Formats: sequence, C-alpha cells, structure tokens
Amino acid sequence: MRFFKRPIEVLVGHDVLQRARSFSEKVAPTVGTHGTYTDTNQSNLRKIRHDHYVSKVGEEAVKQVLQQLGQTTKGPDYEIYQGKQKSWAADLCVDGVDLAVKTQTKELANRFGLSWTFQASQQRRDPILDKPDAWVCFVKFDEQKRQCLVYPPCQIKELEFGEPVLAKLKGTKKVVYVQKLPIL
Repeated sequence: MRFFKRPIEVLVGHDVLQRARSFSEKVAPTVGTHGTYTDTNQSNLRKIRHDHYVSKVGEEAVKQVLQQLGQTTKGPDYEIYQGKQKSWAADLCVDGVDLAVKTQTKELANRFGLSWTFQASQQRRDPILDKPDAWVCFVKFDEQKRQCLVYPPCQIKELEFGEPVLAKLKGTKKVVYVQKLPIL
C-alpha cells in the first residue's frame, strides 16, 4: 500500500468541492441530535456539515493521488444512509485493500497542531483501532487554496496515539500527530 514515500500536494477541483458540499448538506440531517453524532457530544449542525464536507474532500484527494499512481481505487461513497444503516466501512478500496482516510483542515491544524482524531470512547470507537493491519491515509486540507496534502498510507500498528489538545476530548478520542507519523 506504500505507493509513495513523501506527502503529495493535490489541487482539489471545483466539481469535487461541489460534490462534497452537496453530500454534506444531504447527510447532516441524518446525524446530529437524531443520529450518530449524539455520542460525540456534537449537535452543531453547521459543524457536522463541515466535518462531512472536509472528510469527502480528503477522500477524493487520496483517490486522485492513488489513481495518478496507477492504482485502481473505489469510493468515496456518496450514498445517504439512515440510522442503523450507517456503517464504519472503509472510505476507499485500493486494489481490493480497504483504506481509511482522516482529514484535518489547515485552520484546525493552526489551532491545535496538525493531527487526526479517532473515536475512542465506550459509546463509540473507531473499529479500525482494533485492526492493527488496517491502512489509513492522513490529509491536510487548505480550504482557502483548495489544496490537500496527502500523506503516505500507514498501518494502525505503526501509529503512535496521543491525547487531544482539548481537555474536554481527553478520554473519548485518540489523536495521531504529524510529527509522530512513522513515514516522515
């Protein structure tokens, strides 16, 4: 799965941004106070929409990089699922191998340090945390420049998890900081 060794910059096309924005508008009402975000203490619909938008942009950027490198890549999934239909399926599938994608905006990176968050509470835990051989790709998204920096994929077992900067998130989230990535 290591098709590149250094982060790759990707300019995100207007069509990708529109598709991600449309998805985030449609999916937001299916989460929040009546859906899967209630166990994260997140009820701000604007933030929920933005989180989904950022996630899809990151998935598309990773797909773009991998396709440019000649890899057959399936996803992202733009289906809107209701309630219990929602899944923790991988964001992308690369030549038959599942790949999760975690994206953080440049704005949040400037505030808290470039890092990516995993759910790790009793109520909700990212299943990938229990799969040491699973692959994840990290992305930094600069919304102003419409640009993503895609980091090479890593396996969960290679990652060093830390605590979030925000005290209110400690004990419910695990974080991977860019300076701890094994590939840099």
